[in-house]
Order: sequence, then structure tokens, then C-alpha cells
Amino acid sequence: MTPEQIISVRNYLCKRLGTEAVSIKPRKVQDSVEVWLNDEILGLLYIDDEDKDDISYDLNISILQQDLDE
Repeated sequence: MTPEQIISVRNYLCKRLGTEAVSIKPRKVQDSVEVWLNDEILGLLYIDDEDKDDISYDLNISILQQDLDE
């Protein structure tokens, strides 16, 4: 993802989630980034840009059972 795409997606997520506590951190692989909320990883965000005219982003959030039990 380009720096411009990261900024755009972060701004969108902050607006949709109602918080400025969202941050996006690059990974070693180029097809995804980590999405953080405060100091905890929220999930991985993947970009689908095979069709340059129709770019989409896929946010995958994993929820552990132990987190639900707390």
C-alpha cells in the first residue's frame, strides 16, 4: 500500500469508528498492513488492486475466545 492509501484508509476508519486512536503500521509483505486501536492490534488490512479501476480493501479482525471471556 502506498503512503497515500494508508492515510486515506486510516482517515476513513477513524471516522467510521469514531476515534482518532486508529493507527496503521506497515508489514514486511506489501499486500497488507496492521490496523491498531490504541496499543492493541485490531486486524490486518489487505488491498485488492488487481483491477486498477476498482481498488478495494479487506479488514480482517480476529477475536480470540479468551478476549470474550474477560
